[in-house]
Amino acid sequence: MKLLKLSLRTRIFISMILLVLGASILIFGVTVYQYKQEAENYHKERLERKQKAILENIKFVLASTTYVIDTENLEPIFTERHKIDEMAEVHEMQIHIYDLEGNLVIKSDESFFKDTTEVRIANEILEKLDASSDKRYLKKTEVNGQKYQSSYSYITDHKFKPLAILYLPYLQDDSLLNRDLNNFLVRMAEVYLFMLLIAIILSFFLSKYITKSLKIISEKINQTRLDKRNQKIELSNATEEIYSLVSAYNSMIDELEESAVKLATGEREQAWREMAKQVAHEIKNPLTPMRLSVQSFQRNFDKNDPDIQHKVDEYSNTLINQIDTMSSIASAFSNFAKMPAQQNETLNVPKIVKLALDIFNEKYIEFKCEKEEILAKFDRTQLIRVVTNLVKNATQALKDIEDPHILVMVEEEEEMVLVSVSDNGSGISEENKDKVFEPKFTTKSSGMGLGLAMVKNIVETYNGNISFVSKQNKGTIFNVRFPKSNL
Repeated sequence: MKLLKLSLRTRIFISMILLVLGASILIFGVTVYQYKQEAENYHKERLERKQKAILENIKFVLASTTYVIDTENLEPIFTERHKIDEMAEVHEMQIHIYDLEGNLVIKSDESFFKDTTEVRIANEILEKLDASSDKRYLKKTEVNGQKYQSSYSYITDHKFKPLAILYLPYLQDDSLLNRDLNNFLVRMAEVYLFMLLIAIILSFFLSKYITKSLKIISEKINQTRLDKRNQKIELSNATEEIYSLVSAYNSMIDELEESAVKLATGEREQAWREMAKQVAHEIKNPLTPMRLSVQSFQRNFDKNDPDIQHKVDEYSNTLINQIDTMSSIASAFSNFAKMPAQQNETLNVPKIVKLALDIFNEKYIEFKCEKEEILAKFDRTQLIRVVTNLVKNATQALKDIEDPHILVMVEEEEEMVLVSVSDNGSGISEENKDKVFEPKFTTKSSGMGLGLAMVKNIVETYNGNISFVSKQNKGTIFNVRFPKSNL
């Protein structure tokens, strides 16, 4: 796998080196094999020549003898005047003659040659000799590291009747050929080392030349950006393939610039649409609780109530907070900002969360916090928006639920603050869980689906995170965690 990650230049360099090395190894192997084959053929042909010469000499001796030519007289015929020793010395070979049953009849003087006498020829060899078409059998053996080629053939009379068996042991001496082979391989190695050095130099410069144009194209492609003007590639003396690649890149740059203009225009239009939708959604959010607060105030107003002034103050504070939220949204939109600017206020989180819940009149909303004070750095308005959005989503999930319940809790987790909103509503289906925080996603018949996306953006702005656990027909728990200090 690592080889696949190498650069093209490195691959070309390595390939050329391996090609030279592979060719060298192949030629060395073929040369050694060829030498060995030639050595085998040389010894085989040399043994055949000597065998033919010795048989001709034997025929001459048989033709000039006064003895009756049969197997029993072979010993006196060839011992007379040491004929067999004379032939062995002339042909530089040890000569053995066996009868047709494989028994030794006579052999040359062993003082001239190393004794390889076998008293009897094996029956297996006799059978193979008799079955051969040319009445000749060649056996290869190796004794103490020395190779032998043993030749067996028939000695015949003038009527070609077999009289005996001629056995010629031939020592296969390869020392001279091996010395020539070694000298040749040394000279060849010197030549190929020189060629390898040249190949390394050539492959280095050739790979550099081949990949130079590709490197320029690669650098230009890496520098290509949609948000800036890109330069075209200009190459001289490029190959046809490189020129086609450059032409394709330059055409792509032209099309990219046209697309960038269209995309910028489209993005601006889309940004305005998203801004308008988000502002409309954010303005609509406080209007609903404001309307509910006014209606509740109208229904519950009693001028004789001793706590009337306190209730009026609470309703007034609620309306003022929502009006402030709408005002900040309108200011942000008019100033081309995203949303109300982030203010790192030190807030008492339980107090602000409880204040955000005051706009809801539902009796099934419960607030819990074990501590009266948990301080954290957060924007007051945005924290209220986070809580109201989560609670509003929870109330909408409780539609048609017989015993609805929402629990809002604030807890302290070391350096983090946890705000959780849980309900026993319809829950979120498995197929929708991955889409919950996507802009424009909603399962309601009304609304634009920006609420939870906005909550996620706000929480992450303060280095926090939001997660949820949900089971269908059981309910959902949203957990918002953010650090006490976002420094």
